[in-house]
Amino acid sequence: QGQFVESGGGLAQPGESLRLSCGYTGPMFIWRHHDIGWYRQTPGKEREPVAWVTSDGRANFKDSAKGRFFISRDNAKNTVYLQMTSLNPEDTAVYYCNFFDGLRSWGQGTQVTVST
Repeated sequence: QGQFVESGGGLAQPGESLRLSCGYTGPMFIWRHHDIGWYRQTPGKEREPVAWVTSDGRANFKDSAKGRFFISRDNAKNTVYLQMTSLNPEDTAVYYCNFFDGLRSWGQGTQVTVST
């Protein structure tokens, strides 16, 4: 069974951008048939989806992410990306990816901190 490996997080100032990447180590034929979601979690709160892309490439977003976050997938690389723009402190969280239509084990996530 494959694993998810997230990267690209870091420290950003309000208004800046970050691009997250998440690779899946399992077989491509499994990856390409799943909807893929980006989730985030802050201490004391449940993990929540912020964006997801269907197997045929349709993107969906949590209201707070609409117009600021952009999700894309590269099936040839088993990778999903989250381009985050106009970051604000409320975006501070650990970000994870997973199959949106059937959760698997979580990866280690990547920390995003938005602060002056």
